[in-house]
Amino acid sequence: MAQTIRSLRTAYDGWLKVQIAEIETGSGALAKREVIERGEAVAVLPYDPERRTAILVRQPRAPVQIAIGAESILEAIAGVVEEESFEETARREALEEAGLALRLLEPVAVAFTSPGFTTERIGLYLAPYTISDRVGEGGGVAEEHEEIEVVELPLERLATLADSGGVQDAKTLAMIQTLRLRRPDLFGG
Repeated sequence: MAQTIRSLRTAYDGWLKVQIAEIETGSGALAKREVIERGEAVAVLPYDPERRTAILVRQPRAPVQIAIGAESILEAIAGVVEEESFEETARREALEEAGLALRLLEPVAVAFTSPGFTTERIGLYLAPYTISDRVGEGGGVAEEHEEIEVVELPLERLATLADSGGVQDAKTLAMIQTLRLRRPDLFGG
């Protein structure tokens, strides 16, 4: 079942890179695959264990609008790793997007976002916060035209949304379910 990459050429190189790979399958057949190289990213789901809330964001997303006509979906805070660690990126993004100064980060996983076509891996984190950790407005970086809306929801409501299909972002679903498994005491009762 082994495959061999016979050639790799760059079709586009911008915010992301599109490569065309010619592969030889284990059976000897030749096939072409488009591969998006994106690097690494992080996502963090901040939760307040005292008030039983979580902070998520909404921002305009062209792919979502193209696919389903909705301008945005509810998402965990996320961003691209630049010249820093996963943890530093999670803290930077939480501050930029939600005005939240995170201290403790609880690792969930480092996973491929969609291994069928991209090299991108994402570090997923849960992060407890308190009201005093809200040190700014958030909203994103103005120069990047992010226009982020900060949304704080009760954890029980978030679980209901996840169970009913109201959360359509895979990384966010993974972190909600992980939090539910690790801290069932925060959901209900």
